[in-house]
Amino acid sequence: MKLKVYVDRMSQPSRAILIFCKVNGIEFEEVQMNLAKRQQLSPEFKKINPMGQVPAIADGKFNLFESHAILVYLACVFPGVADHWYPADLFRRAKINSVLDWHHSNLRRGAATYVLNTVLAPVLGIPASPQAAVEAEKLLSASLSKIESIWLKGNGKFLLGGFQPSIADLSLVCEIMQLELLDENDRSRILGPHKKVLQWIENTKNATRPHFEEVHQILYRAKTKFQEQRLMGANNTNSSKRLSLPSKM
Repeated sequence: MKLKVYVDRMSQPSRAILIFCKVNGIEFEEVQMNLAKRQQLSPEFKKINPMGQVPAIADGKFNLFESHAILVYLACVFPGVADHWYPADLFRRAKINSVLDWHHSNLRRGAATYVLNTVLAPVLGIPASPQAAVEAEKLLSASLSKIESIWLKGNGKFLLGGFQPSIADLSLVCEIMQLELLDENDRSRILGPHKKVLQWIENTKNATRPHFEEVHQILYRAKTKFQEQRLMGANNTNSSKRLSLPSKM
């Protein structure tokens, strides 16, 4: 029975799972879950993941959720997956696990919370918290600095001094890619100072092309849509200002 992968491509960890499967030639059926329509909360999907979150997989009768656990499972179970993704060497594995554990409480918490409270909240119809955005940006910036000073040390192009990407590279880069949704000034302010991070992102894209770009197309389309909305909002504001001028003369 073919592997089923339940995802929403707007979800960072969903994209990481899809790219990993495509790069490694794993046959699978993509089952699209629309988070905006709350399809992940349906009784049918909760049989796969009772937490009601994506991504999740069904490999025959075996169900699994949590993206890092899925990546580890796929790397270990499916033949033909290159060793560099999740090496057989237990010391290398332990290091990769440490990056993945760190990611959830640092980079992901900072990036996801910042994007939610600056871009996505109005789209999802939930209130944004400016204070939460401020705190999240601090954590995000600190996380990017730690990636450069701790995880990107060494002569390799990838995390932990690797010369080829691991599942940690894919997971973290997909997280950072969510910043594409930001206003360009905000994105440049946050990512601009981190040259090593920017180069590492490009290295990961190159190592996983063409699948990386294909899976991220939905994000790029959303970016364009948000840019157009910001431009329309700015034009409307300027028009209102111009129209109000005569009343002040």
